[in-house]
Amino acid sequence: MRKFVTVVLVLVVALVGFTNPTSPSVETAAAVTTGRPLPSWAKSASIYEVNIRSFTTAGTFKAFKAHLPRLKKLGVKILWLMPIHPISETKRIGSLGSPYAVANYKQVNPDMGTNADFLSLVKAAHASGFKVVLDWVANHTGWDNVWMSNPSWYTRNNAGVIQPPNQDWLDVADLNYSNADMRAAMLDAMKYWVTTFDIDGFRCDYANGVPTAAWEEAARQLDAIKPMFMLAESEGVADELNSAFNANYSWSLLSRLNSVANTSDPDASYLTSTLDSLTYTYENGSFPVTFITNHDQNSWNGTEYERLHGFVNRFSALYFTVPGMPLIYSGQEVGFKRRLQFFDKDSITWPKSSSMTTFYTKLVSLKTKNPALWNGSAGGELVQYDGTNAKVLTYSRQKGSSKVVVAINLGASKAKTTIDTGSAFKGFYYDYSTGKKFKVTSSRMTISVPASGFVIYSTALVK
Repeated sequence: MRKFVTVVLVLVVALVGFTNPTSPSVETAAAVTTGRPLPSWAKSASIYEVNIRSFTTAGTFKAFKAHLPRLKKLGVKILWLMPIHPISETKRIGSLGSPYAVANYKQVNPDMGTNADFLSLVKAAHASGFKVVLDWVANHTGWDNVWMSNPSWYTRNNAGVIQPPNQDWLDVADLNYSNADMRAAMLDAMKYWVTTFDIDGFRCDYANGVPTAAWEEAARQLDAIKPMFMLAESEGVADELNSAFNANYSWSLLSRLNSVANTSDPDASYLTSTLDSLTYTYENGSFPVTFITNHDQNSWNGTEYERLHGFVNRFSALYFTVPGMPLIYSGQEVGFKRRLQFFDKDSITWPKSSSMTTFYTKLVSLKTKNPALWNGSAGGELVQYDGTNAKVLTYSRQKGSSKVVVAINLGASKAKTTIDTGSAFKGFYYDYSTGKKFKVTSSRMTISVPASGFVIYSTALVK
């Protein structure tokens, strides 16, 4: 969903499920501590956000399918498709409207193609080794959604008038989760895409606007069909990560990176507490999705180049190596430097080649090949170091014999720092930049970092 300067956190008073009679209570939902199982294919995965409408000039499933070989070379595993449903015309903003103003949950947007076209895309993606995740908008619908024939399915004021979720999102109508029929219809619609098109998971828009128990019930019933990857577009709602979702958004990391990039003389202390939170906030195998851009940021707050300036490469290395599943947005892998129109037709310009493609392909490969960087409990915990140079942020992750040490220079001059990693980090490593193998024989490690650059030492070789 599009973001505004102020993020409104909604306190949901009535915690109800998609199927009311068996919904757990608030206490039951909060007491779940076992964590949600992660599909095995997601353990080392990176995720790619697909903006079908803007991906090509045609903006169709067929046109996007032609890019699958290129994305396979990039190395990403999960393709998250932004909403593919028909878009409401009533109260539409712009010529095409927001894809998050859904007119029918069980249809594809005819501008993108047919059901057969979409099924062909999913089958081709699966054949290429991808998993396909659909964007799901469960908090609200467009104003001419087919559900409008049931006014009680929506939030209404005292006069019985259907309401938007807030005064910023006037092109959508808020759904009423106290209505059992609506909840059942929502779950039925989600199941439809799994049973009919073999979808592998859902990215759930504005997830904290929907009762946690509703998501838990959805996850339970969807998992009965096939193991699902469930991603919440939310942060700070711990209960969601117990059994409803595998992952949520690391908005706080993005916010901090934006802030550091616009600070005149930042040092490592600006990031330490934020990185610590990536470890202690997530339990039971859950994890954040990390990113420096997505459709919200690109359209409303600017491209990564506008916000991060000369920190793009450094902070890309960071978000690929801290705990979490890294996300690449459409066009990011070729250094696309323009904001995409959100409500109107726009298209990404795809160059024949780009150094950024090589850059991100190598980071994805590192993520995939080094288990220390895997997602959730499959990966290693982040440990930060107090190095001898405050301008250099240093940390490590370890999972069994797999290790990685990262140093990021926040300054504009060459820097050297010494850290005490302990005896566990003795042994052989590969320099990520050069591929050269070397041996660490001391518990103290001295690292020279290029100006405005980064260094990664990995036990896994990445070419």
